[in-house]
Amino acid sequence: MVIKPHNSGNIKIAEVTSDQIIIQSVEDGLDLMGNIYYQGYDKVIVYEKNITPDFFDLKTKIAGEILQKFSNYRIALAIVGDFSKYESKSMKDFIFESNKTRHVNFVETLEAALENFSG
Repeated sequence: MVIKPHNSGNIKIAEVTSDQIIIQSVEDGLDLMGNIYYQGYDKVIVYEKNITPDFFDLKTKIAGEILQKFSNYRIALAIVGDFSKYESKSMKDFIFESNKTRHVNFVETLEAALENFSG
Protein backbone atom coordinates (compact mmCIF):
# COMPACT_ATOMS: atom_id res chain seq x y z
CA MET A 1 0.00 0.00 0.00
CA VAL A 2 1.26 3.45 -0.95
CA ILE A 3 -0.09 6.74 0.38
CA LYS A 4 0.40 9.65 -2.00
CA PRO A 5 -0.17 13.04 -0.35
CA HIS A 6 -2.21 15.82 -1.94
CA ASN A 7 -2.93 19.24 -0.48
CA SER A 8 -5.83 21.61 -0.98
CA GLY A 9 -5.10 24.71 1.03
CA ASN A 10 -4.49 23.43 4.55
CA ILE A 11 -6.38 20.17 3.94
CA LYS A 12 -4.24 17.03 3.71
CA ILE A 13 -5.60 14.37 1.37
CA ALA A 14 -4.28 10.79 1.25
CA GLU A 15 -4.52 8.93 -2.07
CA VAL A 16 -4.20 5.25 -1.22
CA THR A 17 -3.01 2.91 -3.96
CA SER A 18 -2.16 -0.77 -4.04
CA ASP A 19 -1.83 -3.72 -6.40
CA GLN A 20 -4.17 -5.73 -4.20
CA ILE A 21 -7.39 -5.45 -2.22
CA ILE A 22 -6.72 -3.45 0.94
CA ILE A 23 -10.27 -3.34 2.30
CA GLN A 24 -11.64 -6.88 2.72
CA SER A 25 -13.68 -6.21 5.85
CA VAL A 26 -15.00 -3.54 8.20
CA GLU A 27 -11.87 -4.03 10.31
CA ASP A 28 -9.65 -3.30 7.30
CA GLY A 29 -11.60 -0.09 6.73
CA LEU A 30 -11.09 0.90 10.36
CA ASP A 31 -7.38 0.09 10.20
CA LEU A 32 -7.00 2.23 7.08
CA MET A 33 -8.93 5.09 8.66
CA GLY A 34 -6.79 4.94 11.82
CA ASN A 35 -3.59 4.80 9.80
CA ILE A 36 -4.62 7.83 7.73
CA TYR A 37 -5.83 9.76 10.78
CA TYR A 38 -2.63 9.22 12.76
CA GLN A 39 -0.58 10.40 9.79
CA GLY A 40 -2.45 13.70 9.94
CA TYR A 41 -4.65 13.38 6.86
CA ASP A 42 -8.13 14.91 6.73
CA LYS A 43 -9.52 13.11 3.70
CA VAL A 44 -8.95 9.79 1.93
CA ILE A 45 -9.12 8.63 -1.67
CA VAL A 46 -9.28 4.89 -2.36
CA TYR A 47 -9.89 2.99 -5.56
CA GLU A 48 -12.76 0.62 -6.20
CA LYS A 49 -10.30 -2.06 -7.35
CA ASN A 50 -8.74 -2.03 -3.87
CA ILE A 51 -12.05 -2.78 -2.12
CA THR A 52 -13.60 -6.23 -1.85
CA PRO A 53 -16.49 -6.79 -4.29
CA ASP A 54 -18.57 -7.68 -1.22
CA PHE A 55 -18.50 -3.97 -0.33
CA PHE A 56 -20.71 -3.33 -3.36
CA ASP A 57 -23.24 -5.97 -2.32
CA LEU A 58 -25.30 -4.04 0.21
CA LYS A 59 -26.64 -7.24 1.78
CA THR A 60 -23.21 -7.79 3.36
CA LYS A 61 -23.54 -4.42 5.18
CA ILE A 62 -19.78 -3.84 4.76
CA ALA A 63 -20.29 -0.58 2.84
CA GLY A 64 -22.72 0.86 5.34
CA GLU A 65 -20.59 -0.01 8.34
CA ILE A 66 -17.36 1.34 6.84
CA LEU A 67 -18.93 4.54 5.57
CA GLN A 68 -20.62 5.10 8.93
CA LYS A 69 -17.23 4.86 10.66
CA PHE A 70 -15.67 7.41 8.28
CA SER A 71 -18.64 9.68 8.84
CA ASN A 72 -18.55 9.31 12.64
CA TYR A 73 -14.85 10.21 12.74
CA ARG A 74 -15.34 13.04 10.23
CA ILE A 75 -12.83 11.71 7.74
CA ALA A 76 -14.11 12.38 4.25
CA LEU A 77 -13.78 9.52 1.78
CA ALA A 78 -13.78 9.37 -2.00
CA ILE A 79 -13.96 6.06 -3.84
CA VAL A 80 -12.72 6.25 -7.43
CA GLY A 81 -13.99 3.78 -9.99
CA ASP A 82 -16.51 2.90 -12.66
CA PHE A 83 -19.76 2.35 -10.79
CA SER A 84 -21.96 2.05 -13.87
CA LYS A 85 -21.47 -1.73 -13.81
CA TYR A 86 -23.50 -2.06 -10.63
CA GLU A 87 -26.99 -2.91 -11.80
CA SER A 88 -28.65 -3.05 -8.39
CA LYS A 89 -31.13 -0.21 -7.84
CA SER A 90 -30.29 -0.24 -4.14
CA MET A 91 -26.56 0.23 -4.92
CA LYS A 92 -27.30 3.03 -7.38
CA ASP A 93 -29.48 4.70 -4.74
CA PHE A 94 -26.78 4.20 -2.10
CA ILE A 95 -24.19 5.89 -4.33
CA PHE A 96 -26.59 8.73 -5.18
CA GLU A 97 -27.43 9.38 -1.52
CA SER A 98 -23.78 9.14 -0.44
CA ASN A 99 -22.76 11.68 -3.07
CA LYS A 100 -25.44 14.10 -1.83
CA THR A 101 -23.87 14.19 1.64
CA ARG A 102 -20.51 15.13 0.13
CA HIS A 103 -18.82 13.34 3.03
CA VAL A 104 -18.52 10.09 1.09
CA ASN A 105 -18.24 10.41 -2.67
CA PHE A 106 -18.23 7.83 -5.42
CA VAL A 107 -16.43 9.44 -8.39
CA GLU A 108 -14.98 8.32 -11.72
CA THR A 109 -11.56 9.98 -11.57
CA LEU A 110 -8.86 11.12 -9.17
CA GLU A 111 -9.36 14.65 -10.49
CA ALA A 112 -13.05 14.55 -9.56
CA ALA A 113 -12.18 13.33 -6.07
CA LEU A 114 -9.65 16.13 -5.55
CA GLU A 115 -12.11 18.69 -6.93
CA ASN A 116 -14.85 17.50 -4.55
CA PHE A 117 -12.45 17.77 -1.62
CA SER A 118 -11.32 21.27 -2.51
CA GLY A 119 -14.83 22.68 -2.89
